[in-house]
Amino acid sequence: MSQRAFGKLLGVSATAVQLWERGDTVPETENLAKIAARAGYSLEEFLSILDGNSVSQAPEINDNDIVKKIQFLPQSQVALIGKAVADRFAASAEAAGE
Repeated sequence: MSQRAFGKLLGVSATAVQLWERGDTVPETENLAKIAARAGYSLEEFLSILDGNSVSQAPEINDNDIVKKIQFLPQSQVALIGKAVADRFAASAEAAGE
C-alpha cells in the first residue's frame, strides 16, 4: 500500500505517513487509535504490542496511561509499527478486493 493510500485511509497526507515511517514525527493520539482500529486492535492492545507483549498479555490501562505512553514512545518504534500496520492494511485491502 502506498503512503498516499495509507494516508487517505487515515485522513492524513502522504507526507505525514512518510514522516512517521522515517521516525521523524509520531502520530497524534487520534491517528494511533485509527491505526490500531484498522489493524484490528484496541489502542490499549496496540500499545501493549509496542511494549513487546502479545495481545493476550495486554494489561488493563486507563486513558491517562495511554496518553503518557504515546508521549514517550521512541520514534523508531512508531516507525517500525507504522510500516507493519501499513503492510497489514495492504494485505487486508487485497483480501477484501479493495
